[in-house]
Parts: sequence; structure tokens; C-alpha cells
Amino acid sequence: MMKVQAVGVIGAGLMGSGIAQVAAESGYKVVLRDIDLQYVDRGLKSISKNLNRDVEKGRRTREEAEAVLKRLTGTTEMEALSGCDFVIEAAVEKIDLKKAIFRELGAICKPGVMLASNTSGLSITEIAASSNRPAKVIGMHFFNPVPVMKLVELIKGAETDQETVDTAAVLVESFGKEAIFVQEAPLFAVNRILVPMLNEAMFVLMEGIASAEDIDKGMRLGANHPIGPLALSDLVGLDTLLFVSETLYQETGDSKYRPCPLLRKLVRAGHLGRKSGRGFYIY
Repeated sequence: MMKVQAVGVIGAGLMGSGIAQVAAESGYKVVLRDIDLQYVDRGLKSISKNLNRDVEKGRRTREEAEAVLKRLTGTTEMEALSGCDFVIEAAVEKIDLKKAIFRELGAICKPGVMLASNTSGLSITEIAASSNRPAKVIGMHFFNPVPVMKLVELIKGAETDQETVDTAAVLVESFGKEAIFVQEAPLFAVNRILVPMLNEAMFVLMEGIASAEDIDKGMRLGANHPIGPLALSDLVGLDTLLFVSETLYQETGDSKYRPCPLLRKLVRAGHLGRKSGRGFYIY
């Protein structure tokens, strides 16, 4: 099994910067790459802000926070990833973009270097096929916010070998996370269960069966959920939720996964949840 010392992360947004942070906190040298220096700087500033908050709350010392930051390198150059032992892609959820990234990674990374995608539901097999090493590609789905959430889904593509699975599992454990192992399928395991539940809550609201407040209260108090499905939808982002709902519907062709028309209506109105200030609730 390959020994990982340097981790590359592509995408310095919310997920990518979170992955870079937990990797650096776990002692790895990390190269964080994005297409524009302003995105890289924003990601590094976000990590620094998180670490400073930890220092203020007494969760780590100032010296420990500075040591984490020293293990991080930001860049806009793909070639900077050529010295990494394991690369995790966390770009936006567009299959053509991910395939282009893996095509380039396959060309610049050393033989045997493993590549992972943080996709929340796109085909690992299709992404892997664009690299020159499909046996060394795996899905590595983190959950938001990455520094807090314990779960990582590990998804095998059609050609992913056991060494890659084992190496990814060890990496996840070293990050202080726990893995579940999933065979490739639309939206994998967690979102395959979660997204239809959120979608059904929207149908209940649209059909006038209960108010948004009572739907959420019912699931919090009756099913012991920490947050109601409509409030969670607003937190995820309604545009993101519509995209993954459409992916599930298109991939399966099953009418039971049809996105709720109310969700589509809100997205068209620009009411995307917390990030826009309005969704099922006003913020």
C-alpha cells in the first residue's frame, strides 16, 4: 500500500478548503490548487479563520495553528500537484470539467499516484475513464462542513483496485474521519436516501398538508432529526439540491425521484436558501 506524505487538493471552495484543512491538521503537506489566485487566497483565508477560531476557543494552541498553515501551499498551477502522493478533486459538480481535470492529472502525476473525486453523486467510472489510471481512481465524498462532519463515503468505480480502496480508507482514518464503503450508483448511499426525503417534504408543503414550520418540527420531534428537512434544504442550497435531484431522476429514469415543482419554482425565482437570504424560510 502506498505511503502518503503529500496530498493535493483541487478546488479551494468550501469543500476543497475544508479537505485541505483536515489534511494539513493531520500532518500532511498539502498543495491547494484553483484556477484563479483570488480563489486560492480565499480558501487559505477561510482555513486561517477556522484555525484562529479554534485557538480562541482553546481547542488548539497558536503554535499548532501556525504549524498547520505552514504545511499548506496555494497555487494556480496544475504541475504543482506532480509531487503529491494522493490528489483529491473538489471542483464544481460538472462531469465534463471533472473529466478534463482527471485527464490532466493522469498526465502529470507519477505512476501509482491515486486520484479521488469529492463528487456527491456523479459517476466515478466515467470520471476515472478519462485518466490513464482508472484502477487508481476512487470516489471520496466528504460532507459539509468538512472539519466537523465525521463521514466520508468511499466509492469504487468499475475498475478501482483494492489497493486504492485500502489507501483511501487509511487516509480517511488519519484525517480523524470514518468511512463507509459504497458501490457506484446514482448519488451513492447517503444522498440516495436523503435527497428523496427532502424532496418528499417539499411535496408535503406544496400540497398544503402541513406548514414548513410544522413539517420541520414534526421531523425534529417525531423522527429525532437535528434539523428539519426544509431548513436543511435551505442550508444545502436549493439550486444544489435541484441539481442532484435531477441527476438522480435522469440516471434512474424512475418517476419516484421527480424533483418537486416547488423546488424548481423557488430556484427560478432566485430563492436558493440561506446563501440568498430566502428559500423555504427568510433569513
